[in-house]
Amino acid sequence: MTPRRGTTGGSLNRANEPGVLILTSLAGGEKHGYALARDIEAFAGVTLGPGTLYGAITRLEERGLIEATAGDDRRRPYRISAAGRAALQAAVTDMRVIADEGATRLGLALVPGRLGLGWTP
Repeated sequence: MTPRRGTTGGSLNRANEPGVLILTSLAGGEKHGYALARDIEAFAGVTLGPGTLYGAITRLEERGLIEATAGDDRRRPYRISAAGRAALQAAVTDMRVIADEGATRLGLALVPGRLGLGWTP
């Protein structure tokens, strides 16, 4: 499958993709692994197991999308990099285009809401 325009190589093009969830969490500030998992569970309702979480962290770090910061012996905090912000912005934009098209086809109206624009039947 060919990545859509604006995607980051096909790996950040789903809302439930661990990389997207981690980047979204880190966009709110630096966190260590356990704090990332709890934040993701709170905002997305998704539980990432340790293998999934730390595997995704490793891949994001290798791609330069996140960076480790100084921590203590037990915890290693991470922050989103400039490249990570750009990748997240592209992924969110692509997801919004698809969500808007789905809403239009379902006949949902776009209305202002508490969190910005949303849809209503």
